[in-house]
Amino acid sequence: MVKTRQLGLTLAICLVCLVAGCRSKSHTGSSRGAVPAHPVFKPLPPNSSSRLKDLIDGAVAQAGVTTGYDPAYVSISYPEGDVPVNTGVCSDVVVRAFRKAGIDLQKEVHEDMSRSFAEYPKRWGLSAPDSNIDHRRVPNLMTYFTRQGKALPITTEPDDYLPGDIVAWDLGGGVYHIGMVTNMLSETERECLIVHNIGAGTRVEDVLLNWTIKGHYRFFK
Repeated sequence: MVKTRQLGLTLAICLVCLVAGCRSKSHTGSSRGAVPAHPVFKPLPPNSSSRLKDLIDGAVAQAGVTTGYDPAYVSISYPEGDVPVNTGVCSDVVVRAFRKAGIDLQKEVHEDMSRSFAEYPKRWGLSAPDSNIDHRRVPNLMTYFTRQGKALPITTEPDDYLPGDIVAWDLGGGVYHIGMVTNMLSETERECLIVHNIGAGTRVEDVLLNWTIKGHYRFFK
């Protein structure tokens, strides 16, 4: 029963995130346990890009700092716009991490949508790009990564998902969620932990195979 209630809350929160533009109460979690106390790390390849480390570090650093979840539509500056760092949604974890690696997804997604608006999902009734929200919507990020040639095969084999990979899930009913693979291993040391925000703030958790994977992307090697 508890798991059922938790899943219901998660679906409700993420659905509001996808719709966006409507006001919603924010959800605040606790920083306690946001990162495993004694993690085992998976070494990055010796020839990996320094930007890969920056990307992973930028995502994990949000755990315990972003303690809330608020899907309300907010007007933000452009480029480099952001909501307060103590809150946000699942996509903000990815956007903030990419900025630490030198890429502003707000700018990149907006410019790509401005050039090729017809290639992006039409789930929100917009007739033109909106730099306040487009990069914060999971289907748009999935489309952008695919258009950049960063999509990889989707499998249920944990070894196929490397640190720094971006993963998008269908939580059920077409509700999407997104997170990043870290270089921390699960207790079984079989799969890497995921950094994400699904309603209780940014956390590092063993959730890779918890939901149906709909997108797998690798930007840096």
